[in-house]
Amino acid sequence: MSQLHLVIFLLLGVVAGGIFLLYARAQGDLKERLVLASGLIVAAVIYIGFGLVLGDVYWVGIEAAGVVFYTLFVIFAYRFHFWWLAIGWLLHVAWDVSLHLLGPGAHIAPAWYAVACIGFDVLMAGYILIYLSKSKPEPIRVPHETVS
Repeated sequence: MSQLHLVIFLLLGVVAGGIFLLYARAQGDLKERLVLASGLIVAAVIYIGFGLVLGDVYWVGIEAAGVVFYTLFVIFAYRFHFWWLAIGWLLHVAWDVSLHLLGPGAHIAPAWYAVACIGFDVLMAGYILIYLSKSKPEPIRVPHETVS
């Protein structure tokens, strides 16, 4: 992949992340956090889809373990503090690079997708860290609906 393609795909990931953030912000403060948390799990689940399309059962298992791993960060964000979610997004960058861009799982996802995912993940983590530095949010709380 040329440097130009690398930059283009990173920027595409950032643009997709920007659209996702606009959607998340439009949901309101509490639901925004839920959207960001759900997004981390979906980002991991997408790689299972690539493994299924290829019929690579071994990698489907590895990707499923990744879903469990990233779900733990969502649980920690719910239980302890929202910054756990930023850590999860940052670690997903490492997953993208070490497994799917440069590592043994490079055959699972197209290189362009792994690069775009890096741009997306970095934007999510950066947004959460900036948001944290300004608002110091508590753990994510699931909205409770009252029955009238």
